[in-house]
Amino acid sequence: MYHKSAMSFIDGLNERQKEAVQTLTGPLLIVAGAGSGKTRTLTYRIANLISMRIVHPWQILAVTFTNKAANEMKTRVENLIKDNFEELGDKNRPMIGTFHSICMRILRKHAERVGREKSFVIYDTIDSEGLIKRIIKELNIDDEKIKVKVVKSMISKSKNNLVSAERFANNRNSYFEKQIAEIFIAYEKRLKDNNALDFDDLLLYVVRLFKENPDVLEEYHERWKYINVDEYQDTNRVQYVLTKLLADKYRNLCVIGDSDQSIYNFRGADINNILDFEKDYPDAKVIKLEQNYRSTQTILDAADSIIDKNKNRPKKKMWTEQKGGDLIEVVHARSEKEEVEFVAKSIEELLRDKKAILNEIVVLYRTNAQSRIVEEGFLRYGIPYKVIGGVRFYARKEIKDLLAYLRIVHNPYDTDSLLRIINTPARKIGQTTIHKLQTFALSRSLSLSEVLNHVEMVDEINLKTKDALSNFWSRFAKWRAESQKIPVSDLIKNIVSEIGYQEYLCDGTEEGDMRYDNVKELVSVATKYDVVEPDMSLVSFLEEVALVADTDSIKEEESLVTLMTLHSVKGLEYPYVFIVGCEENIFPHSRSLYDPEQMEEERRLMYVGVTRAMKKLYLLAAKQRMIYGDYQSNQPSRFLYDIPEKLMNGKLKKCSTLGAIGQYGDTEDEKTDTPLTDDSDYKDGDKVLHRTFGEGIVVEKRGGLVTIAFKDKLYGVKKFAANIAPLEKM
Repeated sequence: MYHKSAMSFIDGLNERQKEAVQTLTGPLLIVAGAGSGKTRTLTYRIANLISMRIVHPWQILAVTFTNKAANEMKTRVENLIKDNFEELGDKNRPMIGTFHSICMRILRKHAERVGREKSFVIYDTIDSEGLIKRIIKELNIDDEKIKVKVVKSMISKSKNNLVSAERFANNRNSYFEKQIAEIFIAYEKRLKDNNALDFDDLLLYVVRLFKENPDVLEEYHERWKYINVDEYQDTNRVQYVLTKLLADKYRNLCVIGDSDQSIYNFRGADINNILDFEKDYPDAKVIKLEQNYRSTQTILDAADSIIDKNKNRPKKKMWTEQKGGDLIEVVHARSEKEEVEFVAKSIEELLRDKKAILNEIVVLYRTNAQSRIVEEGFLRYGIPYKVIGGVRFYARKEIKDLLAYLRIVHNPYDTDSLLRIINTPARKIGQTTIHKLQTFALSRSLSLSEVLNHVEMVDEINLKTKDALSNFWSRFAKWRAESQKIPVSDLIKNIVSEIGYQEYLCDGTEEGDMRYDNVKELVSVATKYDVVEPDMSLVSFLEEVALVADTDSIKEEESLVTLMTLHSVKGLEYPYVFIVGCEENIFPHSRSLYDPEQMEEERRLMYVGVTRAMKKLYLLAAKQRMIYGDYQSNQPSRFLYDIPEKLMNGKLKKCSTLGAIGQYGDTEDEKTDTPLTDDSDYKDGDKVLHRTFGEGIVVEKRGGLVTIAFKDKLYGVKKFAANIAPLEKM
């Protein structure tokens, strides 16, 4: 049956890969460096087990983290031993899937052992959060103080650490923790009543099943005698215990991963699972895959010099047959604006010299908020792009919320914006009330804002709700008056403070903190209009935003530069990689500065970013960067200091603050002016071309604002921020 020899498909492997593929019994740790052919090695090993008739194919288990990775692994194994695969049939093939999909199969078979019927349903995140929200309401807990997402996060973290609701409830001293425990217990009871499990339960209940039912565990010991786990550095506590239980009898456990690429601690991943593998299995064989097939030696040497500073790691040295390679561009720009200008001009140069096409280029950043300045720079230079792992800056919910507030300040008759934020953050103005307001307005041919001006006329609404509506609407009169006296950046700060928007966003999760980072970035955008008269500041800002949004709607070309966070890029590769914001407090993130473990994870994140590059790497920092409307002068990232000077572009000028790191733009340590004060040399009468609106004439220049009368009467006269508008002189 197994007529295809092993040697026919392992000849193309390197010596270390062959050793891993041919080590078929006992515990095995494969330390697979970046770009070393990790997935290839694991799939060849599974194919070799089948081809050598070491075990029945159905006794092989391979576990990974995503359906995409699982499907890729299945396809590769099938292609290696295609004839064998066709003969096996579905039931006799190796089990290849994610932790969750495999556990779901086990529970479907043994549901009654864990207190569920086989027809149990699975609650996703939205289902779970909806149930928690209802429980909070039923328990009469203040949902302003206990956030649904915080509760869900704490329950999820507990389950992933094998902590039950009852155990969680023990020794909870604070009032907050006791309320969480009460919700947790009610949540578990409701899941059971509904014959449901949440996503985290799939793994937790299988661990319980195995521990409480030795006969079931024995069944799976015999079912899966050979176990392979991909990306082992990303496993959490429950995944670790589950794997250990399954491998306990035969100990034919192969795990593959790289502790240097463990970057998901915030999701519960425990790097110690891979670091302590040899403690768990003292007889384990360890094979290091150190030959890289992706990057040049220059890039690998830079990556090794950065990660080598981490103490908590096994040593390895990546190498490649691609000797040498382009030196690394390390650029110290004066501002974030010059930083993205360097990126844009470098991309234009790559395209002009036909070294790259757009989809071979990626721009990486530490947080989503950093995409805004890159997006605006690319719009200005006409570089098409796509944002991965997030949405465009001005399309993010928190940004659209605040823009809605500003639009109502400017135009109280903007009903769509009003409906968006009338109950955001929650102020007990529900859909029933909104429907009554709309019905009243429609019956009297009034706008919604006119009804809110005289909400006492609406008899269908109770007094308490009328007070809430009056308080809400009266704030806009106050902000409207302020908008005539203060710049738009201060107006945004006032709105954020008075509506409690920071508290609304910062719900105890990292996602909430990132959303608030975006709000601070919006303030930074708005400070460009601090030099404009207050009565023009708000309207000019809204016009800029409208321009960006309008440009966003332009049809995207098929080939695009990719923008994404460093966390999102793991597992991908690009010939040309730009990493922006390489500064202390940004990357490494400020949250890691006083936590050695978090700092090591930040360093691993930089290692992941660097090793995505195949041909050329650019690392950029700014001497000054605007954050929440204020300039910050951060030191260049400590990671840049770790790179030997011989690996950097020697043509760059020396910078007094950073050894061999080049400085882009003027070398003087002068403060970067507010962008609107010196951004362009437009003057009255200049003919210009706008990418969307066509030909026009500059009729006024004030600071960094230009007013243009367009030839096409459809567009008329418009104001633009010269630093963002895609304009060119004719």
